[in-house]
Amino acid sequence: MKQRAPEQIEKRRLYQEVMERLISLIKEGGLRPGDRLPSERALMERYGVGRPAVREALQNMANIGLVTLTQGERASVAAPSFSNLIQTVSLTTKGILRHSSESLDDLKEARLLFESQMVRLAVERATDEQIMVLEQRLKEHSGSLDNLGTFLHHDMLFHREIAAMTGNSIFPHLSEALIGWLAEFHLELVRLPGAEQLTLSEHASIFDAVKARDADAAEEAMRNHLTRANKLYQHLLPESLPSDTA
Repeated sequence: MKQRAPEQIEKRRLYQEVMERLISLIKEGGLRPGDRLPSERALMERYGVGRPAVREALQNMANIGLVTLTQGERASVAAPSFSNLIQTVSLTTKGILRHSSESLDDLKEARLLFESQMVRLAVERATDEQIMVLEQRLKEHSGSLDNLGTFLHHDMLFHREIAAMTGNSIFPHLSEALIGWLAEFHLELVRLPGAEQLTLSEHASIFDAVKARDADAAEEAMRNHLTRANKLYQHLLPESLPSDTA
């Protein structure tokens, strides 16, 4: 039997080591939001690395909300926020979902429960001005059919606007994150004939219920929207794609 060649494991990149050291520096040094980190040159000398490794480490830390970068100034520790927390969690969540059909099904179920109840709060708390903004979001979504990336972006904005109408500062970030995680799998499926029009029609039903201040109808419209979307993706899933990406 022919012996298999050993699998190659990618070496840990230098900037990742620098990131870990910087995170430890923040924790162990008792640095607080707004406190400055050492200069790039000081970090280069401290860790014995070049400027590219330091800059990549800082940029990645900024991307997940750990530090704030301002041109011409030293990096500073960022203030904690729910948005930063969601971004950090997303790094691992996407990896888990790609390798677990059960986790993906759980995510769909969680979004269904969250958004169907969230829209009830939106109906109860929304101002007339917010309903006008939601109507504008629907119009913008309808006008984005010629570009898939723009269409998906406006899809997210419509749901995020409903979340904002609740007055709960956490809900918009959570809604955006849930849609972003699911979009990893549904991107190709949204291109299937009829999928975009179905989404727009269901969004219109949700808006009509919200505008009418009918919480029961809004919940039903949202539940139907998410349930039918999930079934549509499953039904129209191309045979070339693995079933656990539905």
